[in-house]
Amino acid sequence: MTERAWTIASGILLLVALAMLWRNNLSAAFVIAALGIVAWFLSYRTQLRARISADSPSEAEEIDEE
Repeated sequence: MTERAWTIASGILLLVALAMLWRNNLSAAFVIAALGIVAWFLSYRTQLRARISADSPSEAEEIDEE
């Protein structure tokens, strides 16, 4: 999944958690909100991995420099 998909999943899960909270189903709201937060962290992790791989030189460039 891409970063955008994790972000969308996070938003949807948090909206569902809000609906469960509104219906006074606290257990379900907690679990769904926790899953939404996990999806947000996965989105953030995907974004950081893309940034790190774009900033770091490749192994071929490192070998050429030696």
